[in-house]
Amino acid sequence: MNVNGFRHIELGDVASTSIECMERARAGDPGGLWVTANRQTGGRGRRGRPWVSELGNLYASLLLIDPAPWAAMASLPLAVTVAVYDAVAAVLPGDQANFRIKWPNDLLISGGKTAGILIESETLPDGRMAVVIGCGLNIAHRPDAGLYKATCLREHGSAVTPQDLFAKLVVSMDARLAQWDQGRGLGSIRQAWIDRADGIGNPVTVNLPDQQIHGLFEGIDGEGRLMLAADDGTRQLIASGDVFFASAKNDQTG
Repeated sequence: MNVNGFRHIELGDVASTSIECMERARAGDPGGLWVTANRQTGGRGRRGRPWVSELGNLYASLLLIDPAPWAAMASLPLAVTVAVYDAVAAVLPGDQANFRIKWPNDLLISGGKTAGILIESETLPDGRMAVVIGCGLNIAHRPDAGLYKATCLREHGSAVTPQDLFAKLVVSMDARLAQWDQGRGLGSIRQAWIDRADGIGNPVTVNLPDQQIHGLFEGIDGEGRLMLAADDGTRQLIASGDVFFASAKNDQTG
């Protein structure tokens, strides 16, 4: 099936739509392929955390082959996150003032996580670079536990189906990837991310593998790294970590 210029394969139960995409890349798939599933038995989030994958939510992964020069790939997550935001915003009723992006690429509604994004890449034996964009969106169900409070679209008045939300996602992803333009459109993509972001200018705690840092969230740089004015007076660029806003410091789990 072709959807908006992409090929689309719809599956039932799979271990992971992202694993399915990468396996197809290794087998020679040319890319431009969306894989969706009714349910995942081995869904994964960042740092190998499990992603609860109940029936009724959207599980979708996009396979791209050589989407940009390697030097530009650091900014790809910004475009992807804004694209997922756009798709959800299109089906979320009412005032969306409480619908925000949480660094690096989570979507929050009233402080509850409703979507997660995981981007993985692999250099194939023939030298091509396979990039898989995995998206998990809570529509009808939400996890009961984890690092962050979770929510789902049903809890906020949306009656969207996984199929309808996927259709919105295909369109918004196509548009934002075109705007990103292999990194050449980074300026406008970065600004779109900032305009939708939560917590900029506020105190945050960042959990790193070996330490915890407190400071002021100043924004993001051109590679999507968090710019932190640390309490010790230094300024740091953080590429990966778990961020908690000041009001949530005492609610950390996991």
